[in-house]
Amino acid sequence: MSVEPVLFEVVDDIATITLNRPANGNTVDMALARGLLSAAIACDHDSSIRCVVLTGAGKLFCGGGDLSVFADLGSDIPMFLSELAGTLHMAVSRLLRMAKPLLVLVNGPAAGAGLSLALIGDVVVADESAHFTAAYGSVGLSPDGGMSWLLPRLVGVRRAQDIIISNRRIAAQDAAAMGIVTRVVADLAGDGRAEALKLAAAPTAAVAQARALLLESFSSSLETQLERETRSIAAMGGTQDCREGVIAFAERRKPKFSGE
Repeated sequence: MSVEPVLFEVVDDIATITLNRPANGNTVDMALARGLLSAAIACDHDSSIRCVVLTGAGKLFCGGGDLSVFADLGSDIPMFLSELAGTLHMAVSRLLRMAKPLLVLVNGPAAGAGLSLALIGDVVVADESAHFTAAYGSVGLSPDGGMSWLLPRLVGVRRAQDIIISNRRIAAQDAAAMGIVTRVVADLAGDGRAEALKLAAAPTAAVAQARALLLESFSSSLETQLERETRSIAAMGGTQDCREGVIAFAERRKPKFSGE
């Protein structure tokens, strides 16, 4: 009986994507990369989803690429890696650009592409057992999964150089201090559920605009970004969520956002 490498379910407007190769450390093979892409596309297109959660099954979040498949590839490794990384990157791009928040629950160690996947969340909550390693240098490879773009933006270039080139293991609490993760918790399931419900109750249209603005900010001049912010906030001012937020403020109650 085959086991799906990626599990996908939607409950209470919250989509959960689970990397599901626990016996292999949730390492990325072609089937997992394709499953992740399929789940990312579903999240991107389903307007009923208000929050997406990414996590792993078992004791590891994701151990990176599945090196066990390399042994028989010989000279075909470059072609295989091009397809594998390309598929993974389409999934990463969808998850970064979809119009809803992404919560990453790091349930254990994350290495290689696993570290990259941990970096893409808007909120990243790590279990105390988690630790983070770039890992690529130990097998003669360079980063993928967006690590070389995301990591320096989160921790600075000098720390990113140290993490990627020296291949240093980062403990969970140190990762929080650096900005790799949002926080470290003892009860990942409980805290993760509470955070997912909080994000699902947020004004998702405004969250989508904020995500897009943040992605654009590093490639924009100040004036360009100010213009984008002006157009964005003006557009959000015409939404039902904004009207609800203003009314709730005046009535001194908690707003009920619809995402419309």
